[in-house]
Amino acid sequence: MSLERPSERMVTAEGDVDTDAILDLLGDKVLDTEEHLNADQSVVVRPDEVEETLLALRDEAGFDHCSCVTAQEYEDRYESIYHLKKYDDPTQEVSVVVPASKDNPVSQSGNAAYRTADWHEREAYDLVGIDYENHPDLRRILLPQTWQGHPLGMDYDQDRPQIVTLGQWDNPLQEDHMHEESDTMFLNIGPHHPATHGVLHVKTVLDGEQVADVEPDIGYLHRCEEQMCQQGTYRHQIMPYPDRWDYVSAGILNEWAYARAAEDLADIEVPEYAQVIRTMSAELCRIAAHMLALGTFALDVYGDFTAIFQYAFRDREVVQNILEDLTGQRMMFNYFRLGGVAWDLPEPREEFFEKTRDFLEELPGKLEEYHDMITSNEIFQLRCVDTGYLDPETAKSYGATGPVARGSGIDYDLRRDDPYGYYDELDWDVITEDGCDNYARVLVRMREVEESAKIIEQCVDLLEEWPEDDRTIQSNVPRTLKPDDDTETYRAVEGAKGELGIYIRADGTDKPARFKIRSPCFSNLQTLPEMTQGEYIPDLVASLGSLDIVLGEVDR
Repeated sequence: MSLERPSERMVTAEGDVDTDAILDLLGDKVLDTEEHLNADQSVVVRPDEVEETLLALRDEAGFDHCSCVTAQEYEDRYESIYHLKKYDDPTQEVSVVVPASKDNPVSQSGNAAYRTADWHEREAYDLVGIDYENHPDLRRILLPQTWQGHPLGMDYDQDRPQIVTLGQWDNPLQEDHMHEESDTMFLNIGPHHPATHGVLHVKTVLDGEQVADVEPDIGYLHRCEEQMCQQGTYRHQIMPYPDRWDYVSAGILNEWAYARAAEDLADIEVPEYAQVIRTMSAELCRIAAHMLALGTFALDVYGDFTAIFQYAFRDREVVQNILEDLTGQRMMFNYFRLGGVAWDLPEPREEFFEKTRDFLEELPGKLEEYHDMITSNEIFQLRCVDTGYLDPETAKSYGATGPVARGSGIDYDLRRDDPYGYYDELDWDVITEDGCDNYARVLVRMREVEESAKIIEQCVDLLEEWPEDDRTIQSNVPRTLKPDDDTETYRAVEGAKGELGIYIRADGTDKPARFKIRSPCFSNLQTLPEMTQGEYIPDLVASLGSLDIVLGEVDR
């Protein structure tokens, strides 16, 4: 009798997915196979067998992470793609492709296998027009319920009036009121409230003083980013957009997500020197993002604006100054290029290195100050310890990544587990905490700042010693990129908030036929109802703050 777990029998001796074992597992559910550049196996299944297929891959093959669901329309069909990975090894990937009839685009929901499919399928229904059977709540998510048509559908008429008259619909922002037949009260939080971190409307039901139900209502900041990228050329016109997804401090991390997907699609190599610069600048961005998360969270939890919030912004400004020296911009960097970066380090290089080292030298003392003021603060601990509890299995089911997942003890970081850039050549650690609460998520971010500093210091050491004749910042990339028709890939990077992924399908032209953004904030925000059940309104505010969402990335 074999003592192997079922998932272990799906892996070859080299650690790759055993594609034959996957086909044997799924049997006659598989209609065909495809080739996706990122996936070990891509299977096409019937639209009425999605649930059984996903459950088999989750339970028998160990694919416990549904990172993204991509929907698109072809001339002859609709299609949903479930991008599956493993939290233990995200390099093992399977794509489940589900075609649906052009006349009747209906596909079975994958929500029974992965709770994260709920929002992803709602987005697919909203923007593309695919119906998902057995979905718990299939309705629009990014656009108003009154919207007419599906914007990413091929027959969408942009000249048609999109909103029906308001008289036919109730105002979605109703007044707070009691339920007629129970003691519960409906309470609106947001969309214009500082604790919602942007234009987020949280529909809350209270039973006495405790939260009985929470429903995040998103879409107020939807800007059609995917459609805009589909109208831009690979080489020049798409790269400025990623800065604007998470627009507060993670621009370079966003740029890297697109660069990694497009470079994979077009088979572009990046010079080693440029990889070091990319890695250094990305970690500077991560520190800036975590400083912002720390300051705003302290403001949410106990209203400290004068000290902690301004301290965090003070230190973030130092990072922004370094990034401005490097890129010429403070927020919308547009510094990455396919095949490398836009330009080399600023001259004189010695001044740039000195400024960076000064920041790194002062950082440990500043972090000690934060621990004195925040993590050891009794009020902060009372508000955060044992609130916003998110157990590991629930976090995985919702596709949580980044500090949200690592705060629940999930040891998952794409920088180490699916290496890119120069990360696998450097000495650093992945930070996890087992508390599963709001306090643990704060600790993860603060400790990750220390690891980012270690990475930056090693990059500076390398760049100082790099031979001048070997400082190649870009590979030789054709002016016009036209990847082969029907080539598709999904690639992701470890953003400040988690897994930021991009799916691209080429059609042989210089523009993507489909461009899908997998936002970590979108998936992480889905966990809010699980974190706040049975807690109080102040705990809900703390839990929302601990997710560190940016609505520009949630809504895109």
